[in-house]
Amino acid sequence: MRILYIDIDTLRPDHLGFYGYERNTSPHIDKIAKEGTIFTECYASDVPCLPSRASFFTGRFGIHSGIVGHGGTAADMRLTGLERGFEDQLIAQSWISMLRRAKYYPVSISPFAERHSAYWFNAGWKEIYNPGSRGNEIADDIIPYAENWLKNNGQKDNWFLHINTWDPHTPYRTPLDFENPFEDDLPPSWLTQDIIDAHRESYGWHSAGDLWGFGYRAEAKFMSRNFPRAGILNIKNLEDYKKWIDGYDIGIRYADEMVGRIVRLLKDLDVYSNTLVIISSDHGESQGELNVYGDHATACHIINRIPMIVKWPGKDWHEKYDSLIYQTDVAATILESLGQKVPIFWDGKTFYKQIENDEEFGRDFLVLSQNALSCQRAVRFDNWTLIRTYHTGLKNYPELMLFDYKNDFHMTHNLADENPEIVSKGLKLLDEWHTEMMHSSPSEIDPMWTVIKEGGPEHTRYDLNKYIKRLKKTGREHLVKEILDKNENYLA
Repeated sequence: MRILYIDIDTLRPDHLGFYGYERNTSPHIDKIAKEGTIFTECYASDVPCLPSRASFFTGRFGIHSGIVGHGGTAADMRLTGLERGFEDQLIAQSWISMLRRAKYYPVSISPFAERHSAYWFNAGWKEIYNPGSRGNEIADDIIPYAENWLKNNGQKDNWFLHINTWDPHTPYRTPLDFENPFEDDLPPSWLTQDIIDAHRESYGWHSAGDLWGFGYRAEAKFMSRNFPRAGILNIKNLEDYKKWIDGYDIGIRYADEMVGRIVRLLKDLDVYSNTLVIISSDHGESQGELNVYGDHATACHIINRIPMIVKWPGKDWHEKYDSLIYQTDVAATILESLGQKVPIFWDGKTFYKQIENDEEFGRDFLVLSQNALSCQRAVRFDNWTLIRTYHTGLKNYPELMLFDYKNDFHMTHNLADENPEIVSKGLKLLDEWHTEMMHSSPSEIDPMWTVIKEGGPEHTRYDLNKYIKRLKKTGREHLVKEILDKNENYLA
């Protein structure tokens, strides 16, 4: 059997056809989904890019690996210490190394390691192709590597090919000669002008009034010249929002075209039917939720929830599973299916036997973490998402937010004050999880507190004074006291 893992950065599942999106963003991926199994409630334990892939490929949550952010100490993996032998743990027990133990030949086409200086990611691969643009690649930069490798090796058996493209990621770089198939489509209806107006009166990194942060890439000439699909400076109205969301959805459609080309090649090589295909992502993307546009700055079911499609040759699995799972549970499941024992220290848990025997599987609740653009932990349980904020990352959030997952998916109404019993249940689950994780941690220090001790999330750590000047300049001086009060420790 062959394994193909298509890793599309920043891909939120509810913007895909087979997850119910009204726009036709994913015709090729939809076809694969119809042949396989959809896991509707699959989540990254840690987001965004660096912590998420660290969890998936090492089998460990960030609280154990140490990787929870994008900068500072908590962007690096913890050293093993005295117990390290001639080889470290990754070379023997990361996901890729375990696939090699199962006699698979793993190959990666991705700039990820260089983009994030995450060179631990290189452990175990037989071949690595780095297109060299550090995540600024588009699908047309990636596809030649994939097609060349498959033409030379695709008919061999027992390979694992990882193909990583970044097209849905801001700043929406799809070439202008790729026409907009959504020109006549309305934007998602949940966002209203009243919501946009309220967002513009507030503040935050990638908010409606600060779309490019606190001055970053905010010059109109720069934007129009380099990123014409995302060439607006802020979200003023629904017309702006449509242009913005079109840019995101076009990126998805563009990546979907790449998927179609790869599938056609596999069929030409007569190996598609015997190839296990995984299509997933590292995280989702807020598009107005919690006043974040085009970024992945929170711990919630918009950002941590990811698509997970598995087309497994010869398996008569159900079309859809709604069980709560982590992405690293999928890695563990694949290992067990290949006869490998999942490492005892992994946080990922296999559910292969349960699916094979048509039994119930999944987690009772999930804890979701974000420490790159805010410091938050969320609990996804029952029909609720409870978010606890430890450091706002210069965004306008209270300590506790509670949202009705089914009836308020886009998180427009914080119900924490109205539901103290549900909040208490969620906080108890979070506390129990934290106690269990720290009991099995190689360190006495939770890496989230390392981020906070070092001044907060890396992307906002040095920008408070700059942002205060921007608030005054844009007529929001009345917010300065509030942001200073919320970030008193940060300012010190």
